[in-house]
Amino acid sequence: MSIPRIIDNVIQYVSGAVSRIFGPSDDAYPNTGVQPFEGEPNRKTRSMD
Repeated sequence: MSIPRIIDNVIQYVSGAVSRIFGPSDDAYPNTGVQPFEGEPNRKTRSMD
């Protein structure tokens, strides 16, 4: 490989990473909103004396 081709590959690699980090999110999470707490509260209370 020639030096200019290696430099070109490195630049493409780094620019791809930068665009993925700073680009828009591509997560496919559903829009569920706020979920209510359905657990049971702790029955033990700690006194703060």
